[in-house]
Amino acid sequence: MQRSDAVLKQVMAAFERESHLKLRNHPIHMSFDDGALTVAGEVPDIASKKRLLQLTQMHCDGTRLVDQLRVTANPAVGDGELRTRLCERLAQTVEFRNCVICARVKGQLEVLHGTMDEAGNDGSGVVEVTVEDGVVTLTGQVGSLSHRRLASVIAWWVGGCRDVVNLLELVPAEADGDDEISEALHLVLETDPRVRAGQITINVENHRITLAGWVATEAERRQAEQDAWCLDAIDGVVNRIQVGA
Repeated sequence: MQRSDAVLKQVMAAFERESHLKLRNHPIHMSFDDGALTVAGEVPDIASKKRLLQLTQMHCDGTRLVDQLRVTANPAVGDGELRTRLCERLAQTVEFRNCVICARVKGQLEVLHGTMDEAGNDGSGVVEVTVEDGVVTLTGQVGSLSHRRLASVIAWWVGGCRDVVNLLELVPAEADGDDEISEALHLVLETDPRVRAGQITINVENHRITLAGWVATEAERRQAEQDAWCLDAIDGVVNRIQVGA
């Protein structure tokens, strides 16, 4: 097994080649402990986090990874404010309008949207939000993989989120695959007012997303890619969207 500093050097070189970014202001640390490789530090965005984890997986010879990477919150937001913002955003999202939204506050469960008597009726589901040190944990149950993935993306959209742990269960169970990822990303892009979903094409092969099409600005191009990286259980994003009038 390679030393952690050797793995880190290989990963950072590969990251800079792939992303054209240098993380000089975002120190990354790796350490082996009890047969696992812990990856820690701060990164500027979700794309950097996902890329680093995937590259580390490729270079660590199958060693189990412990993810302690956090996205820099700029500006920083308190846990209470982040929790409130996220619960409000979920409650306002059409796809979760029939869902019970709860917040875990100091160990106590607060129902903020719907009632627990409605939980599970008509496939509405329950989403429970916990926030600790900027890390959002989602528990409960939803009715589709698209809803599960959309919940993660909405958490990332809320300013101040440093990581998302999605433990939402699917009821009924649903097999995942390329079609499900494509369906979820279509939903995400249609939900995001910052992009024009109709001008973006999506292709998913072996859980790897390729984006194409035309958008008006570089900011919109970058936002579409960030949205794709926010999805759970993907193996990468290739952005071939072009910017033009």
